[in-house]
Amino acid sequence: MGWFRGRVGKSFLVGIGIAAGAMFVLAAQEAGQRWKAHDMKRPRPDVITPGQFATADQASKPPSDAIVLLGNGPDDLEKNWDGGPWTFDNGVYVSAGRDITTKKDFGDCQLHVEWAEPTPAHGSSQGRGNSGVIFFGKYEIQVLDSYRNDTYPDGSCAALYGEYPPLVNCCRPPGEFQTYDIVYRAPLFDDQHNPTRPGRVTVFQNGVLVQDNARITGDTGTANGTFTYFQPTGHLELQFHGNKVRYRQVWIRPLGPEALPAETGKE
Repeated sequence: MGWFRGRVGKSFLVGIGIAAGAMFVLAAQEAGQRWKAHDMKRPRPDVITPGQFATADQASKPPSDAIVLLGNGPDDLEKNWDGGPWTFDNGVYVSAGRDITTKKDFGDCQLHVEWAEPTPAHGSSQGRGNSGVIFFGKYEIQVLDSYRNDTYPDGSCAALYGEYPPLVNCCRPPGEFQTYDIVYRAPLFDDQHNPTRPGRVTVFQNGVLVQDNARITGDTGTANGTFTYFQPTGHLELQFHGNKVRYRQVWIRPLGPEALPAETGKE
């Protein structure tokens, strides 16, 4: 599958698919191989150019191997997302109408999101600046104006909604851009659709750890322990929940399988 549907040539899609497939095979081989410690034959990490952190008035610069989903201008909404109608205004994307979902499926990933709450603040509890970052339509990292705004803890900003409150509340005031940096590992299932690996999520908000390798115990909005079977990839979703939350930069880095540690030869 190519990166995007629509305005992309067939040969480009084929080339991207072959390259991505080869990278995934190499990653899978590396993950399944237990190397000796200090083995010079072990494959080297890819060399990339790091990005730059976001500031109050400037969006982040993504690393060179990231896929930018929002951040290049108004065409990103049409190229990369279904839903809306969201708008592009003065360099930011304004949520409206309904959720937007990526046209491409993703699996395990590193996801960077920058957003700002409406100002002046309006409403209270869940009615104030409500949005969300949703994986596969099932697991939500809450976006909410939790700056001097009380609500139930597992629905506050940076909560794994309905499961885990954030470790701390580090929200900035409404109108100031905030960041999420999320590492997501999807649940895995066997042939009988029984979960074999729980999903996990680590979240940094504004550079502060707020979810520490939290174990996903079920679908958002269901009783804990209730999982719906799905393939290990799916759409990403940015939620419109009646509040005009603004986004200015969203990029993603797909992750390969988790690698095994080296063998040390010690008991």
